[in-house]
Amino acid sequence: MSTTELNTLSRELDQDPDALIRWALEQGQHPIVTTNFRPFEAVILHMVTRHHPTIPVVWMDHGYNTEATYRYADALTQRLDLNLISYLPRRTRAHREAVDGPMPGIDDPRHAAFTAEVKLEPFERALREMAPDIWFTALRAEDTPERARMQPVTRSAAGLLKIAPLLRWSAKQMYQYLQQHDLPNEFDYFDPTKVEAKRECGLHLQH
Repeated sequence: MSTTELNTLSRELDQDPDALIRWALEQGQHPIVTTNFRPFEAVILHMVTRHHPTIPVVWMDHGYNTEATYRYADALTQRLDLNLISYLPRRTRAHREAVDGPMPGIDDPRHAAFTAEVKLEPFERALREMAPDIWFTALRAEDTPERARMQPVTRSAAGLLKIAPLLRWSAKQMYQYLQQHDLPNEFDYFDPTKVEAKRECGLHLQH
């Protein structure tokens, strides 16, 4: 499909996540859904696995998650019987901090290299090893100014079809979905590559 056709599809289905997921699953043979187990992640994981129960759920576990996030990840994986595949940095957090010291702040010139090591490199490795043709993500326009300019359906130069079924959903809609399906949530979440809620880590600006 051309970019124009994808944009038209985005407009037609941007308020119908289920229809968009069904359409996307017909477009390829090797779909994945990524997660970071942040607040409201149960929505995308529940939606996608209802249509594809064994879809690989790819988690870039940078090692700096809160204890609550790790407990939430375990509980949600068990609750939804997720086919969870974790990608970790090549160095453990203990190794990294022993050599390089604590996590650098966002104004530290070392922060870009830190982000590349703990998030971007593991994701690039996941793409190489899993070779997906469909990528579901829980991006929402409310998250950052950059995401507000994105489309629910895009295709990368390499041909990867990126699907953001919840892009236009509000936090209220997300909460209502959790309530409707009796799904858990967790707000004690921290992303060391972003630090600030409205800041991009770079992963979604490159793909």
